[in-house]
Amino acid sequence: MRGEIEETVKKMERILRQRQKPDGSWNFCFENSLMTDAYMIILIRSLFLDEDRLLSQLVGRLLEMQTKEGTWKVFMDEAKGNLSATIEAYFALRFSGLLDEEDRRLRKAEQFIKDKGGLEEAHTLTKLMLAVHGQYEWRHLMPVPIEVLLIPRSFPISFWDFNSYARGHMVPFLVLRDGRYHLKTARTPNIRHLFLHSNRDQNDDRGIFLLEKIKEGVKAIAGMPESIRTHAQQFAQDYMLKRIESDGTCLSYFSTTFYMIYALNSIGYKIESSVIQQAINGMKKMVCQTDNGPHVQNSPSQVWDTALITDALQESGVSYEDKMIKRSVGYLVKKQHYKFGDWAIEIPAISPGGWGFSDSNSIHPDVDDSTAALRAITYSASEKPDIRQAWDRGIDWVLGMQNPDGGWPAFEKNKTKGILASFPMDGAETAAIDPSTPDLTGRTLEFLGSRAGLSKDHPKMRRAIQWLRLSQEDNGSWPGKWGIHYIYGTWAAITGMSAAGVPLTDKSIQRAKEWLESIQRSDGGWGESCYSDQKETYIPLSFSTASQTAWALDALISISGQPTDVIDKGMKKLLDIINKQQQSPADTYPTGAGLKGKFYVHYHSYQWVWPLLTLSKYKNKYD
Repeated sequence: MRGEIEETVKKMERILRQRQKPDGSWNFCFENSLMTDAYMIILIRSLFLDEDRLLSQLVGRLLEMQTKEGTWKVFMDEAKGNLSATIEAYFALRFSGLLDEEDRRLRKAEQFIKDKGGLEEAHTLTKLMLAVHGQYEWRHLMPVPIEVLLIPRSFPISFWDFNSYARGHMVPFLVLRDGRYHLKTARTPNIRHLFLHSNRDQNDDRGIFLLEKIKEGVKAIAGMPESIRTHAQQFAQDYMLKRIESDGTCLSYFSTTFYMIYALNSIGYKIESSVIQQAINGMKKMVCQTDNGPHVQNSPSQVWDTALITDALQESGVSYEDKMIKRSVGYLVKKQHYKFGDWAIEIPAISPGGWGFSDSNSIHPDVDDSTAALRAITYSASEKPDIRQAWDRGIDWVLGMQNPDGGWPAFEKNKTKGILASFPMDGAETAAIDPSTPDLTGRTLEFLGSRAGLSKDHPKMRRAIQWLRLSQEDNGSWPGKWGIHYIYGTWAAITGMSAAGVPLTDKSIQRAKEWLESIQRSDGGWGESCYSDQKETYIPLSFSTASQTAWALDALISISGQPTDVIDKGMKKLLDIINKQQQSPADTYPTGAGLKGKFYVHYHSYQWVWPLLTLSKYKNKYD
């Protein structure tokens, strides 16, 4: 087996060398749920854009992804179909004008929507899109006045208590709702018959206490001039415009840019204006190619892919002096942030030094991308003073982002007010705030321990380890947030604690080891369903995936002095997955997560990154 490992590692190195871009980066497709494809079709038709070829291709991809029952899913093993995804695809296909209204594929989708309770049972993001196009009543959505944007930070609850990703979406939502905006043209299909008028109040009881607090906050600023609403509208406009990146997109996300375009239009910006045209062009640049045709990424993953691949290649034995690594490190150093973003509100004494996810991201860094980039440039930093300078700035930024509880968030520190989880929007419990998570905390520990030389006795490391101990599940696992799900979180926690110097005999590590071994599939691999994050319990897949098998093995290798039967069986399966000749469902199953039940990601880079890293670690440790 060791000969096969060596041969496979060399083969992967050769292929990655060939796939590197001239600028030193790697650019793999970030294939997310179909929402972005549907929304791009809707954008093209509603704004009368001259994009017939792209429109036709996106329609073809949607039809290719429809199930025989007429539904659409956000992951393969989702039972029957996903209501929100089906509504979005159905509306987009109707809007495209390329299908007859009586097309049986549309009729099947329509029946599924009715059977599932109609438009009122959809995800809030879907309802907001429909409201923009006159298919849903604004009065049923987000009963929050735009004046909330002006509540001072000193008040118990303010706009700034939401995390940055949530704020990027909230601002255009509030602008659109404030103006009861809707864009209906002769092209817009009417699907209001799918609003079945259930007796349930659309705003139900969610967030009543939170909304009362928001009302109190608005009353507290009622002493301001009569033009308070105008001030709020101006604040919202400035907020969006100041977060436009060089490619024209808002925060480098398709979803924020999509709603920003309509929000700006609602306050007087013409579709022909430069800001909206640049935003549209930026969104078109997010298109990547898949086996089913072109797909619109929500946020291209160029920085993330490049950082992970650069680190994996160096783990495999490629020298930091190799031209391939020099180019990728050069690219990453150029992508380090030098601007103060919203994160600086909480840590104003820390200088910029993080990294973002995508190529155009310059003001919205995150901890995971930052530690990934720092791993990739570590060896180069030991020899190059200019790279060492970037490395030091990055370390300071990451350390400054640690939450008071000892864990690490994604985008901003101190965004942990639990009351915001009751905001009247689906998924608010995970999307509205930015709490410490096991995956981010574990990955940060792993970097600080293995590359920055910090041990478990360092105060920041000690607090992080204690936080992980307290957040461990009864069965020994940890949940993840940005990957699926318990395998991802457990891998991150184990490798992080191990790198920090926690003894392998530690009870937390042993319990996690036993759990990982207990869920190994009979074929030797590991596979976990996207259902796990919704049901908050481990749900196995009927097949093994490359990334989840690699994560589990990496965790076990990090705490095992010698190969075990479990590890060797897993390695054989990992090699089989990598070297097999035929494609299987495992090749496209999403193991990345964004918003549970709504948004999952198939990273095309993951078939290279994690297997290469794990094979190399096995080879390096046991040879």
